[in-house]
Amino acid sequence: MSDIALTVSILALVAVVGLFIGNVKFRGIGLGIGGVLFGGIIVGHFVSQAGMTLSSDMLHVIQEFGLILFVYTIGIQVGPGFFASLRVSGLRLNLFAVLIVIIGGLVTAILHKLFDIPLPVVLGIFSGAVTNTPALGAGQQILRDLGTPMEMVDQMGMSYAMAYPFGICGILFTMWMLRVIFRVNVETEAQQHESSRTNGGALIRTINIRVENPNLHDLAIKDVPILNGDKIICSRLKREETLKVPSPDTIIQLGDLLHLVGQPADLHNAQLVIGQEVDTSLSTKGTDLRVERVVVTNENVLGKRIRDLHFKERYDVVISRLNRAGVELVASGDISLQFGDILNLVGRPSAIDAVANVLGNAQQKLQQVQMLPVFIGIGLGVLLGSIPVFVPGFPAALKLGLAGGPLIMALILGRIGSIGKLYWFMPPSANLALRELGIVLFLSVVGLKSGGDFVNTLVNGEGLSWIGYGALITAVPLITVGILARMLAKMNYLTMC
Repeated sequence: MSDIALTVSILALVAVVGLFIGNVKFRGIGLGIGGVLFGGIIVGHFVSQAGMTLSSDMLHVIQEFGLILFVYTIGIQVGPGFFASLRVSGLRLNLFAVLIVIIGGLVTAILHKLFDIPLPVVLGIFSGAVTNTPALGAGQQILRDLGTPMEMVDQMGMSYAMAYPFGICGILFTMWMLRVIFRVNVETEAQQHESSRTNGGALIRTINIRVENPNLHDLAIKDVPILNGDKIICSRLKREETLKVPSPDTIIQLGDLLHLVGQPADLHNAQLVIGQEVDTSLSTKGTDLRVERVVVTNENVLGKRIRDLHFKERYDVVISRLNRAGVELVASGDISLQFGDILNLVGRPSAIDAVANVLGNAQQKLQQVQMLPVFIGIGLGVLLGSIPVFVPGFPAALKLGLAGGPLIMALILGRIGSIGKLYWFMPPSANLALRELGIVLFLSVVGLKSGGDFVNTLVNGEGLSWIGYGALITAVPLITVGILARMLAKMNYLTMC
């Protein structure tokens, strides 16, 4: 059997063994995809004992390509809603996440200096302790750029494997400890979390308001600044028993009921100007109006702003909200449509059908993958990651690398959505398949390279010390930030988890 055939066969065996290990659960806790790492270690141990020779060049290519696939698909998945979520609670959560990384880095640096741990080993311990696979790939690339011997680079994978399982257990133990310290009632926290997520914590919500301000009587909606902007959508108007879709020229009168969609703060401002919130239903049931969700699949409307499509004027249809990659947004006129956007339409059935034809609404297209944008994105990401940035005092140029470059590029392309007829939308099932394939390939190779010396290092070497260092790197940042988030920011326990 050739080296290539043997290497592929061994990788397939690693994947089978690793996925089986990952599916084994003890009291509901399992390694998941991380089991592939230990499958690689087990198979790698026996491969070393048997004296088999695998293609090192092929293993290197598979490892790097697997990492690229993994981070790229993550970026494409979260990119469309990433920047929008930052404007709400995402920024605060990311600040706490950055603080965890900073404290973890400080603990790692202190351990490195105090105990004279080799740099590849301590980087691997850090990556495993925080269960961050892209950090492992980025660290190995930096070590190679610094000219570190491959034997030392492979030690990073071994120390990562030592710290990884205890990183998972340490996270669970830390969150349990915080629950005990603050005497958290999980059921109460869950109710509060759900309430904040569906109301104040969500990007948008809806309210019904009665027009009580006499200054608004007999004014057109376009003449009321708070209703004519891009922060609030008035999708329905009820006058006596008649429900209709308002247009910019619709005249409002005292006593009219308006159904408004927007962010909580903007809706509160609308109440101050227009009138009080009421419990009266403005449902379309029993009327000649209909509410329907339509998906954007027509390449001819990609990149066009909602206001430029003139749906209100042409069809008497209002887009009340927009869902992009799971994030609800106000359908303001300046938003450019992307492939896969889900629009909430309000109007008469015939008009909605006409708008749906314009938008596409072809569900089968959501299951198709355009491969050209995938490879364009990966290629641009690799180029971005290869750009060197020279910083005085550093022994080597700084790069985003094969982990950071494709991730950043995928976030950007996911946010852009489309360029001409190219769109960076990937069906969730296809995205998951490529992401799982990438991480399985990456961890399989890391495990194989670490397996030869793993048992000896654990039993006769410093493996137990590495596990202890990893436990500190896991626990100290999580406990510190957990206490700060709970005491200072009053963060919900489920959000913190």
